[in-house]
Amino acid sequence: EDEQEENGEKEEESERSEGRLEGVLDEDTAAEGLHTLGYSAAGTEYVYLHLTLPGRELSDINILSGYVHLQKMELSSNKINDLSCISHMPYLIELNASKNELTTYFNFKPPKNLREVDFSHNRIPKMQDLSAYHSLTKLLLDYNEIEEIRGLEKCHSLTQLGLSHNRLTAIRGLEDLPIRILNLSFNQIEKVTGLKSLKALQKVDLSCNKINSLQGLEEHDLLEVINLEDNQVAELSELKWIEDLPLLRVLNLLKNPLQEQGGYWLSAIFMLLQITELDLKKISVEEKVSAVNRLDPPPEVVAAEDHRIHVLFNILQPQRVLDSTLPCADDPYPMLVLLGPLACGKRELSLKVCRQFKNFFRFGPCHTTRTAYFGEENRLDYYFISQEEFDKMVKAGKFLATYKYSGHCYGLGRDTVESIAREGLATCVHLEIEGVRSLKKTYFKPKYILLVPKDKEKYEQHLRRTGLFTRPEIEEAVSRVDMYLQINQDFPGYFDAVINTDELDEAFTELSLLVKASLGL
Repeated sequence: EDEQEENGEKEEESERSEGRLEGVLDEDTAAEGLHTLGYSAAGTEYVYLHLTLPGRELSDINILSGYVHLQKMELSSNKINDLSCISHMPYLIELNASKNELTTYFNFKPPKNLREVDFSHNRIPKMQDLSAYHSLTKLLLDYNEIEEIRGLEKCHSLTQLGLSHNRLTAIRGLEDLPIRILNLSFNQIEKVTGLKSLKALQKVDLSCNKINSLQGLEEHDLLEVINLEDNQVAELSELKWIEDLPLLRVLNLLKNPLQEQGGYWLSAIFMLLQITELDLKKISVEEKVSAVNRLDPPPEVVAAEDHRIHVLFNILQPQRVLDSTLPCADDPYPMLVLLGPLACGKRELSLKVCRQFKNFFRFGPCHTTRTAYFGEENRLDYYFISQEEFDKMVKAGKFLATYKYSGHCYGLGRDTVESIAREGLATCVHLEIEGVRSLKKTYFKPKYILLVPKDKEKYEQHLRRTGLFTRPEIEEAVSRVDMYLQINQDFPGYFDAVINTDELDEAFTELSLLVKASLGL
């Protein structure tokens, strides 16, 4: 009897082993994977809630039809091609069936609360209608054979979708879904326009596709991470589609043609100052400052660079004691600078001051590359020269300060000031604020008088009556009135005085009093 019983046990064990070898799940193997005791959904029983059986070579798991209380099931790395047993698991919340041999999915009665599903690394050729899976929040279908996104229209809880390593050629079927994390890498996608309605999108991986434009990524105000590595984006101008994304922090553009453009790194940083990581590299504060200073430098940086250039070129010239150098080092050479917006009366008041105080001041015309306006005379109002001549003067160290305004170059020449100083007179010039910033970097200590029209409507009419300026030039000039006043407000003492030029006669009277006080008359 004992021998027969022993033989029976061996046969039974052999049968179980044979079942396991054939990939059929039995109760003993299932028991090995059960864990996490807890109350059943009804709260009336104490049951196992989780089953974990990865890498068991399983192909038949029908026995699990009786495991109705399972809430989480891990069946990855097996040979499963049928999941119909899940129809008997109404409380299932998470399912991992990755790395199996599935050719279809969700071919079971939908568990009411199924939220997270992983069907990656299978052989699924197409997506099916998932209208019944209202609770689904995470769906991973990476490494399959899917050619089209479909069936997700009613998945109003879906926040994460993975479809990398498939055969997608376009982004469709995602309209108005609450997706926050989207992985469409390693496909054949050419355009990203299908993402437009995904307003909740936070992270998107589009690497290893055929995308050449970023149009479709704009207006995603919650988007934080974009991976576009190994695509066909060729123009820096494409970054305009994402430059206004307020929360964008990480961008990967490695292996795109635009990386070959000169100045790519700083240009990309400049266009996307909100990001903290570009092409897998952290962006430092210093790099952001360098990008801004190179591509859209603040006015003071422009002035400092202008001054640096003039000092550098002047040092290369033969040096001598300048006529503007006074016997006492504490007494700077006297200069009067009138500044203000276009045609606000700077020229007229400068000439009037020099006529009234001719024993003290001489007007110093600047050089400019613009053509003369009607009524202007060469060497009296400006030295009108070509751009080539202007550049030669810069390289010869001939300027104290230069600036650009309205597309033209202006410069205050060293020889202009020195020739006036040689006569024992002070220099009076008129400039725009850009020239003043540059001049303030030099060793000269002029008196700066801001001339500004307070009545902008009257000022605009005056500009129109001259017939010298285009509409854009007039609009820019009027807008600069507020800019001048703002500078005066933000930087007290930047100007020595401010005079309203709505009425030039009154302005000249006020200016004359200031000059007399300065001269001690």
